[in-house]
This record gives sequence, C-alpha cells and structure tokens, in this order.
Amino acid sequence: MIKIGQYNELTIKRTVDFGVYLTDDEGNEVLLPKRYLAGDERPGDWGRVFIYNDSENRPVATTERPVAVVGEFALMRVLDVNKVGAFLDWGLDNKDLLCPFGEQRVKMQKGRSYIVHVHIDKATGRIVASAKLDKFLDKDRPRYYHRQKVDLLVTQRTELGYRVIVDNRYWGMIYSNEIYDDVNIGERREGFVKQVRDDDKIDVTLEKIEKLRVDDLAAVILDHLKHHGGEMPLSDKSDPKDIMRAFNCSKKDFKKALGQLYKLKKVTLGPVTKLV
Repeated sequence: MIKIGQYNELTIKRTVDFGVYLTDDEGNEVLLPKRYLAGDERPGDWGRVFIYNDSENRPVATTERPVAVVGEFALMRVLDVNKVGAFLDWGLDNKDLLCPFGEQRVKMQKGRSYIVHVHIDKATGRIVASAKLDKFLDKDRPRYYHRQKVDLLVTQRTELGYRVIVDNRYWGMIYSNEIYDDVNIGERREGFVKQVRDDDKIDVTLEKIEKLRVDDLAAVILDHLKHHGGEMPLSDKSDPKDIMRAFNCSKKDFKKALGQLYKLKKVTLGPVTKLV
C-alpha cells in the first residue's frame, strides 16, 4: 500500500511523456514527474521516493526530501500567510505545507520559524502542519532507564534551559548548567535520560555516559599533544574557562581524562602536561 506523507520503495511500471508511473506490490500507481528522472530509467527499476498530495489532492512522487514526514516534528519557516493559514517551507520545490489558523498556537508571521507536527488532516485527507504540539505527544508514562540514549528535537528556550521533544513522543528538558556547546531551536541532537519525573516529563543531558565521555576526551587530549610538540600549558590546576575553550569540556572531566592518561603512563603531570 502506498503511504501518503512517507517514503515508499516503489517499482517503475510504465513510462509516459511526462514521467513514469511507479507501483507497489498491490498494483497501486503513483506518478513520478519527468523533472525527477535521470533519463535512463526502465520498467522494473525501483527506488525510494516521497509521496505527497498535489494541488488537486492527487498522490504524486518526488525524489526530494522534506524537512519532516507525517508523524514527525520539525522547525519550518513561514513563506506566506493568506486567508486559509500559513504556508511553510517543507523542503519541497513544488509544495509548501499549510498550517491552518486553527492549528496555530500563536498567529504565525511570514519569515518567522516555528516547531510544527506533520500529519494528515482527517477531514480533507491532505498533509498539514500543526503548532499545537501537545496533542501529538504520548500521554502514557515514559519508560526509560537511567542514561538511555534518545533522540532530541530542541523546541524552546526557557529560564531553566531548553525544552525538547524526546524520541518524537515525549516532553523533556535540558538544563542550562549542563550545556557545554551551542544549542539551537530546531536542532536534532543525541541525548541521554537522567530521570523520568513524577509529572512524566523527562530530564535529559547531552553528555555521554561518564566513562565513555572521559575515554573520548582522553583520546582527544592525546591527539592534541601529538600535534602540539608533545606538550600543552593546561593541567589539572588550569582555569575551567581555559579548559572549556581548548577542549569544550568541564574541568571535572578534564581532570579525570588526565588522570586516566597518567595511570596509563602516557603523560606526565605538572604545570605543563607532556607526552611520555
């Protein structure tokens, strides 16, 4: 069955002047317009395409990649606003994504960007966007273990840090005092669960499990020493700001990584750190 708003693996059934008709295992057909063809395609060839509705609500295929498929959240910029709603840059050349006024949390403005959810409108069968995110997130209690790896979408900056969507399903929070690099709205990041709170929200961190994080940092320090004459002016006594500028890490992790290298007899410690 061809899935609207999703990627589909389809086979070329027949060629016409304006493109090719693709088919699934059940014989359903969809047009892939000529502008997406290389010119050497033959019946029986297959490929991965995205399916959306054209202006007449007919399914059509494209080799372009949208910012998000049906069921996903993403940051999109408003290209235009008219009497039916806001039209968002979906990443497709010939198709903008409508966010109806009724699905806007605040009135959208041209040129601004918003986090939205992509879904199929039950009344029209068309793919649309909604900025009312809560109704598309799971209401059941999250089941995660401590430090479980998760996918994050950064949605909003708050006084505490950044609000994120976890695994496309739940609300979570990254706290400001645990952020050591730039974080941007709409950015997708890998994170790790700290805890599931009593209110079912999830506290997450961008930091790896401590041992892996320190192991990675130790390797970076060794590489740095090898490319800087075998020594560096930083040590476990250095200013945290200098450590952050050089290695983008906390002083705590830096000291642990240096200690690990010292125990392995790969460096000597002092005012200057040196390779053995």
